[in-house]
Amino acid sequence: MLFKRKRRNRRHSRGYVLDVKLSASQRRETRLRRLTLVLGSALILFFTVFVLWRGGDMAIRHFIYENPAFAIRSVDVETDGVLSAEQLRSWAGVRMNDNLLALDLARVERDLKLVPAIESVVVERVLPGGLRIRVAEREPIAQVVLPQFRASNRAEGGVYTLDGNGYFMFPVEAVQRAVPVVQTNDHLPLIAGIPARDVRPGRQSETPQVLSALALVREFNRSPMAGLVDLKQVDVSTPGVLIATTGQGNELTFGLTDFESQLKRWRLVHDYAQRFGKLIKTLDLSVANNAPMLWADASGTTPPPAPKPLKASPYRKKHV
Repeated sequence: MLFKRKRRNRRHSRGYVLDVKLSASQRRETRLRRLTLVLGSALILFFTVFVLWRGGDMAIRHFIYENPAFAIRSVDVETDGVLSAEQLRSWAGVRMNDNLLALDLARVERDLKLVPAIESVVVERVLPGGLRIRVAEREPIAQVVLPQFRASNRAEGGVYTLDGNGYFMFPVEAVQRAVPVVQTNDHLPLIAGIPARDVRPGRQSETPQVLSALALVREFNRSPMAGLVDLKQVDVSTPGVLIATTGQGNELTFGLTDFESQLKRWRLVHDYAQRFGKLIKTLDLSVANNAPMLWADASGTTPPPAPKPLKASPYRKKHV
C-alpha cells in the first residue's frame, strides 16, 4: 500500500530494562560516603571560619589595641567650675599609656557622673593619643545642715549643698579645688526644715517647697535687694509659705510663686524704712495687698551688721 508504515528496526527500539536493587552493604557505603563528605565539608568550613576569626582578632589586637601609636599620651580636662584637673582625672580612672581605642568612654562618663558635684560630662577621643574630657559642674546656691549621729550617740553637723535644680551635693573639699578656697559655704543661705529622708547626695529633692526655696534664692541673687541685706536662712517647714531671715535681723514671709514682684515690694518697703530711720522686723509678702509688717526704731539700737560685698561666682557656666 501507498501509505503503509515501514517496519522499524527492533535493534534501535528501547525495551524494558530490568530493575536491579542494590544490596544493603552497598546502600550503607553510599550513605557513609555522603555523610563523610558532609562532615568533612562542615569541618573545613568551621576550621576556615575559626582561622579567619582568630586571625582577625589577633590582627585587630596587634595593629589597634596593642599598637603603641594609640597609647594615651595626653588627657585634656576642661571644667566650668572649681574642681581641679588632677581630681577629675583621678575620678575618670584613666591611666597614661593605656590604649585609647580600647578605652571604654561610657565607663569614664559614668564614673564621673557618679560624683554629685558633676552635672554633665563629654568624653572624646583625639587620635592618635589624646583624650578630651569636658565637665559641667553643679553650682551650689544653698546649704543644708543635718545632724549626724555617731557610735557615741553624739550628734555632729553634716553639711550638704544644693544647686539651683535641687540636687544635693557634698561640699567640695579644699584638696579637690583647682585654686585655694576664696570663700567657704558660709556665704550660702541655709535651707531649714528639710526632711532628712529627702537629702540624698546626687539625687534631686522631691519636696516642692524646697524647690520653691531654691527659686527664691536664685531670684534674690539678681534682685534689687542683693547687696543690701544678707539672706541667711529660708525655712520650708511651714506649709504654703517660705519664712526667710537676713543677717540684718529681718524676717520675711514669701508665697511660693512670683518672687520677682515680692522682692520688688520688699525693696520699696526697705527704702521707705531707710528714709524714716526704721528697721523692718517682720514683713509678710505672701499677702498681695496691705502686707502685715512690724517696724522697729533704728535710733538708740545697735545698728545691724553691714551686708557682705557681692563676689563673682567661681563657676563660669558655658556649654559642654
